[in-house]
Amino acid sequence: MALYGAAAAVLSGLERGEGGLSGLVYGSRFPHTRQLYALVAETLRYSPVLEALLEGAALLRAERRLPLPLAKVLVYDLLFGKGLKCGGRWKALVRRHRARLEAELARLKVRRGVSRNEELLAPGPGAGPGAPCVPRYVRVNTLKTRVDDVVDFFKRQGYSFLGKAGSMEELRTLSGKKFLLDLHLPELLVFPPQTDFHDNRLYTSGHIILQDKASCLPAFLLSPVASSHVIDACAAPGNKTSHLAAILKNKGQIFAFDLDAKRLATMNTMLTRAGVTSFKLAQQDFLTVDPHDPKYSKVTYILLDPSCSGSGMVNRLLVEEAAPSAERLQALAGFQRRVLSHALSFPAVQRLAYSTCSVHREENEDVVQAVLQEQGSAFRLVNVFPSWPCRGLATFPGAECCLRASPADTLTQGFFVAVLERCRDQAAVPSSLPASAEESLKQGEEMEPGAAPPKKRRRKKQRMLATPPPALAAVTL
Repeated sequence: MALYGAAAAVLSGLERGEGGLSGLVYGSRFPHTRQLYALVAETLRYSPVLEALLEGAALLRAERRLPLPLAKVLVYDLLFGKGLKCGGRWKALVRRHRARLEAELARLKVRRGVSRNEELLAPGPGAGPGAPCVPRYVRVNTLKTRVDDVVDFFKRQGYSFLGKAGSMEELRTLSGKKFLLDLHLPELLVFPPQTDFHDNRLYTSGHIILQDKASCLPAFLLSPVASSHVIDACAAPGNKTSHLAAILKNKGQIFAFDLDAKRLATMNTMLTRAGVTSFKLAQQDFLTVDPHDPKYSKVTYILLDPSCSGSGMVNRLLVEEAAPSAERLQALAGFQRRVLSHALSFPAVQRLAYSTCSVHREENEDVVQAVLQEQGSAFRLVNVFPSWPCRGLATFPGAECCLRASPADTLTQGFFVAVLERCRDQAAVPSSLPASAEESLKQGEEMEPGAAPPKKRRRKKQRMLATPPPALAAVTL
């Protein structure tokens, strides 16, 4: 009964708006969080079908003490899941109504003209049994083309463009040859799940990038300005690197690191195909990179997406895969803390995006909290993307500035993103002076030897050197 009770509690919390699915599941005390997450996510996915079955079978009228959230969980597992392997007295209660529920399910299939349970969901072409309804996301590569041109191309291929999405529900119900412009990211097109573009000439020519929406968030939220120097610390396979280059408009410089030579070779091919020119690849462990090397003296932005458990990936949620052990999570978290601390040690860095495709707080909020405490007042969390529906788990003050993503809540892979920014009074003067100040100093340095600058200019220069430069503005996207 513990599993069904915990799942019903999560569903009730969602209905009351107490948080997102990931937060409620991983904030619960249920020991098997992956099992709980899968049951709740699938119950949510079948929710309209379950409501129709409960109404048709009059189950809640017959069993007035059975709460609706618990009824949904029990009926889901009875008819679509593993067949009520636990449940105690509630299991016996629901099984008494099994024949009536199965008959109602058969009638529902006849009414809707389908033969399989999965077809009741209408998830889009090619989606297999139990597949989360994550759409196919297509990022338009603005280094080679424009959104309007790609939209026109797909329309000529017989797709119907429905305009910009106005809600998550519009993304959830996409089917057939229809597509939308994403409601959050301006260069992201959304197609029904499992739509295959691997043979499409826009993909093979690098005009579009097949990249999950959550994976687009780190570069989008890092938001480096054109001509910046940026580090992509754990770069392969390169989708985020190409996204950074598009944001930079191929200006500035990207330093990308990865230890695997084959992955780097593949990445080099992909970046070249995408038209990326402003990058330098290095087969090197980022932890061995010297932050004080002069070549990185202008690096003001870092994107850090380190190795993680990968527990948020949809393909892993679909299989009975054992959750990582506590020892494995602690080992990963230790590495992630070291690499995040190392990234923040680059003298000129002003802004950093930390991301994982993990759902575990040990790799996410706990890592960010530990490193922020270690840094003292040098860096702070930025409250990015206030309209994003899923926030970080409330494990420390300010954790709500972080973002989470999941198949059920945001129709994406499971993901975590935090943006850190150097605090105003910690900014390094030589690397962060405004352009106007740098120009003024340069003019002063170029004066004739021995020539005294005008008093007004001298006072201005002295004020600049005495006053800490402003930090980057807190961006809310």
